[in-house]
Amino acid sequence: MSEPIISIQHVYKSVTDSTGTLDILRDIDFALAPRETAAIVGASGSGKSTLLSIIAGLDTPTRGRVLLAGQDLFTLDEDERAALRARQVGFVFQSFQLMGNLTALENVMLPLELAGRRDARKAAAEMLARVGLSERLGHYPRVLSGGEQQRVALARAFVVQPAVLLADEPTGSLDFATGETVMNLMFDLNREQGTTLVLVTHDRGIAERCDRRITIDAGRVGSDTGAITA
Repeated sequence: MSEPIISIQHVYKSVTDSTGTLDILRDIDFALAPRETAAIVGASGSGKSTLLSIIAGLDTPTRGRVLLAGQDLFTLDEDERAALRARQVGFVFQSFQLMGNLTALENVMLPLELAGRRDARKAAAEMLARVGLSERLGHYPRVLSGGEQQRVALARAFVVQPAVLLADEPTGSLDFATGETVMNLMFDLNREQGTTLVLVTHDRGIAERCDRRITIDAGRVGSDTGAITA
């Protein structure tokens, strides 16, 4: 079996304020193989999005380790984590997170330009064509529908060919039919590129399309359906 692309090792997350200490995550421990798809599910407030942020290195655990492509994230400083994310990770959010002052083409070009790619315009245009938006290259987010904006976000995430794609409720702002179209496209691109997908969702149908369904219950892993055990 290949080495895990993501390894979460006994991760805890607590926050303290004037009312005391709140345990958000408690002893989260699992690993994902390259190309594996995993849905993180659970009730609102169970810690799903916090866990996704920790996997991305955007939030820090109170204790525990997270290894991404063999690198211990929290032995790195913020700049080093950002550089690792740029090389290894794509993101898709519920709220799209597009730059409003950039066209669809410029939004998809942005991560390529930051990586110093000289073919950024060509690669971005090809990826937008792949998601069915070749006629929208010069359009700004404000004139695109929600489904079109999310397809731009998918193109931006996949254009760098990330090892890992992290998606937080990617259909949460979309109607059912549009969400189905976006999810079909996400899974198709994921298979084409051999990406490891980690998806936070409330949608049972979406979760069941993944290899793994990891349930977070009151900050702990309540179940891990589809996990391979030794």
